[in-house]
Amino acid sequence: MSAMMLQSPLIAVHKRIRHGFFTRHRGVSEGIYGSLNGGLGSSDAPDRVQENRARMAGMLGVPPTHLVTGYQIHSTAVAVVDAPWTPETAPRVDGVVTRVPGLAVGVTTADCGPVLFADADAGVVGAAHAGWKGALDGIIEATVTAMERLGAARVRMVAALGPTIRQPRYEVGPEFVGRFLEADDGNRRFFAPSARQDHAMFDLPGYIMERLMRANVGRIADLGHCTYADPAQFFSFRRATHRAEPDYGRHVNAIALVE
Repeated sequence: MSAMMLQSPLIAVHKRIRHGFFTRHRGVSEGIYGSLNGGLGSSDAPDRVQENRARMAGMLGVPPTHLVTGYQIHSTAVAVVDAPWTPETAPRVDGVVTRVPGLAVGVTTADCGPVLFADADAGVVGAAHAGWKGALDGIIEATVTAMERLGAARVRMVAALGPTIRQPRYEVGPEFVGRFLEADDGNRRFFAPSARQDHAMFDLPGYIMERLMRANVGRIADLGHCTYADPAQFFSFRRATHRAEPDYGRHVNAIALVE
């Protein structure tokens, strides 16, 4: 049977922490959402999405109500989670952190980079939704800073990057390249030539890992999976767009402290 979730050894070694980068397997959704779609913002049947998220919560050892994700807007906003919220009251954030046992904090993705963080000694965990805009603007650093305010230390933190779109599948235009070079000319190393004139292939995971290193996170890892290139295992916004599909499923990537 295909795996329901992937894990990073950097985080899995800590017994008081549970985490998962969930795949598209072992859910109840059908068609283009098949089968473990966790996207509250998708056009999938809401009862199926809720059942899928309940299954994910169970794998993390929390009640369904205690798996929380924000209303993501590609920002640098981070919420400190002290109690579960409902989908209707979810804040507009792209990072979530907590030190409350029994809460699973997560982000949803379908090509963007999901980063899970943990400081096991401090009992602080977090998650960041790092698309190109959020990564460029500083969502990684904002999430790390929010964890520090809860007592975490960068030197003790571990961070894992889950499935995301990889450079061979991520073509971008000249304006995109220009934004990154305007921010830092050294970002040229994250772009490779494209078959199309004035376009380039962007290394999003490489850029995210660079930002994690520059943030002085203690240990970091990249699981190495490409969402676009593996339709059997992952949803992909860009692949769905290229196929002219009307919508796409979303992955949940979450982490929790064990009570």
